[in-house]
Amino acid sequence: MQILDGLVVSQATKDELRLKVGQLTAAGKKVPHLAAVLVGSNGASETYVGSKVKTCEEIGYKSTLLRFPEDISEFKLLSAIQDLNNDPDIDGILVQLPLPKHISEAKVIETIDPSKDVDGFHPESAGKLVQGLPTFVSATPHGIMLMLEHYKIDTKGKHAVVIGRSNIVGRPMSILLSANTNPGNCTVTLCHSQTHNLKEICLQADIIVAALGRPEFVKADMVKEGAVVIDVGITRVPDASKKRGYSIKGDVDFANVSPKCSYITPVPGGVGPMTIAALMANTYRACMERN
Repeated sequence: MQILDGLVVSQATKDELRLKVGQLTAAGKKVPHLAAVLVGSNGASETYVGSKVKTCEEIGYKSTLLRFPEDISEFKLLSAIQDLNNDPDIDGILVQLPLPKHISEAKVIETIDPSKDVDGFHPESAGKLVQGLPTFVSATPHGIMLMLEHYKIDTKGKHAVVIGRSNIVGRPMSILLSANTNPGNCTVTLCHSQTHNLKEICLQADIIVAALGRPEFVKADMVKEGAVVIDVGITRVPDASKKRGYSIKGDVDFANVSPKCSYITPVPGGVGPMTIAALMANTYRACMERN
């Protein structure tokens, strides 16, 4: 069993981007500029946005963080996004989700200029992904593909089972794994909460991507010997034995599943760091395409 170390792969990705930014700076050219929009004061969202801003600084990108109160009107938020669309110095825009209930996430995502949609959530980005056209890929699936590539994991002709059908992870992951690319060329089964015989399907999988948000859902009796297991889940579970009062759990029962795997991602330290690295790669690409 080998650990798929997202910290190592993400650092390699960031180091490469830092080198490219240094070359841009030396040539007197524009460096990538990422704008992050944060509504309200959700603790997890604060953490995620903070790590993205910190990573921008680490690589040498410019970053702008726009904070808005929880009760901002939808109209004002959409207007702020339009201002970012119209700002020629901004290369990438991300709006941290979730948003307050009175704001339509769909409207917000659709308002972002597709050429600045570094999160890869815009319908235009999703449509191009389905058609195999160049586009920004949602950061988590993109990060997983970068990890598979880094570890040279053979995916051609393999059976991949994706558990979870979200527009952010599950659906784009299934498309990427089935694409005529390397990594890719898998036969993909997309499973979800209504899937019958999930255990039997998972036991056929050479690759499992667990992205359903249920701690330790994937058990050892669902995984065949030698499988590659990618754990996208990250949930805080109350734990009185921990100083902070909780433990971080993935969607996979790591302790019991890992001995059966050829490769497996840990939680934390697996997919999470790759998501941010992929976002940074998308931002660099946006800058290059716009300038």
